[in-house]
Amino acid sequence: MEKELRVIISGGGTGGHIFPAVSIANAIKAMHPDAKILFVGALGRMEMQRVPAAGYEIKGLPICGFDRKNLLKNVKVLYKIWKSQRMAKKIIKDFRPQVAVGVGGYASGPTLNKAAAMGIPCLIQEQNSYAGVTNKLLAKKAEKICVAYEGMERFFPAEKIILTGNPVRQALLETTITREDAIRSFGLAPEKKTILLVGGSLGARTINESMLRHLDLIKESGLQFIWQTGKYYSAEISERLKGQDLPNLKVTDFITDMGSAYRAADLVISRAGASSISEFCLIGKPVILVPSPNVAEDHQTKNALALSTRGAAIYIKDAEAPDILLQTAIETVNDADKLKSLSENVLKLALPDSANIIAKEVINLANGI
Repeated sequence: MEKELRVIISGGGTGGHIFPAVSIANAIKAMHPDAKILFVGALGRMEMQRVPAAGYEIKGLPICGFDRKNLLKNVKVLYKIWKSQRMAKKIIKDFRPQVAVGVGGYASGPTLNKAAAMGIPCLIQEQNSYAGVTNKLLAKKAEKICVAYEGMERFFPAEKIILTGNPVRQALLETTITREDAIRSFGLAPEKKTILLVGGSLGARTINESMLRHLDLIKESGLQFIWQTGKYYSAEISERLKGQDLPNLKVTDFITDMGSAYRAADLVISRAGASSISEFCLIGKPVILVPSPNVAEDHQTKNALALSTRGAAIYIKDAEAPDILLQTAIETVNDADKLKSLSENVLKLALPDSANIIAKEVINLANGI
């Protein structure tokens, strides 16, 4: 009789950490339907809602990042780290996992530190081309390190690295909707070229400003646009668009069905988060990347350059986007050869089946292989 499989998965903070974590959990469940999986996240962060919505139990730690502007506030942070370490130890003791998985983000630090100290084998998954602080610190204690980009030996011990790619939302790969039906679902015309703009679930001010500054270009372009503004900017943008006659523009605060949105789009404008980039690679979608400058160690720029230097994406700096982004997008979507080249090159970088490959490594570690 096979022994029970018990796995802790820890991390979060952004969709870029949570989507891969849930995909790995789903892949483990597909291979071992009776597996017990417990998530450990940071209280107040989005994983505390997203993980239960995906059908998994999650425990929260009071962990947070250091405040670099107000050093006195870090006394509280140090206390929260100490408390999180103690709570993580109790969670691990009670749950009794055979393996612990870290996907980056605040919670994975104390959880995997304690798991390693208690003799539990650990695997970490690094989504970006520039390793995050937590994963760099955990690398010495991990047995396996799953990465999405080549050249990660500069951050991690080479003998531990496995090039797996990033797991993505399965629904994106499984969508069967046609391009025509996808465009119609947004109330737009199938015969017109379509540009999709996404700035993450909260939105991206620069991408939004790039649109608002050039409403005349949108009107005259002969194209149509699906624009996810993000919930944070939705009210302000609605106000600024009042009285504008723009039937070729579909504006929404959040897109639930990203599979349809990607299928509808001839070209995507996006931030350069690791999960988004992995999605574009797998579906072969031409993309203009505008990396966020407000992320740790400017890792989005490094992600974008990993594609643009191979002709697999167009890279535009955040500071230049309000002036040139929309004009560049219009020129690109009207250039059939450029779209074809971008699509072919981005597909070459795809690493399919990532979730299953990582799940097998997790199960092997649990079984002492």
